[in-house]
Amino acid sequence: MNLTIDRQEKYALIKILEPKLTSNVAPELKAEVVMLHHENFKNMIFDLSDIQYYDSSGLSAILVGFRMCRDQNGTFVLTGVQDHVRKLISISQLDTMLTQLPTVNEAIDLIFMEEVEKQLHKE
Repeated sequence: MNLTIDRQEKYALIKILEPKLTSNVAPELKAEVVMLHHENFKNMIFDLSDIQYYDSSGLSAILVGFRMCRDQNGTFVLTGVQDHVRKLISISQLDTMLTQLPTVNEAIDLIFMEEVEKQLHKE
């Protein structure tokens, strides 16, 4: 699978460099997400700007990332979602559950904003 992972202090950015997120690549993506979870990354950004299509295994990999972030009280964001993929997310009725933003920078801003809010609620 062709992907990059940019580990930052507050988040991990996973850029999937494939046109299709299917059973050929989803297991490796899941494994990477689990490794990030074990490294205590509670905030993840999936950059899907190269993804033109996904199947149920691709959706499963996305949901693994979502659940792991949610279980750690973190933030999970999809960016660069193409129209066809957005329609599939909507058909799956996951559009209300999965945060989708146009750009990576907007996702980073959201994560930092939510981290500040969590700190304020602790005090």
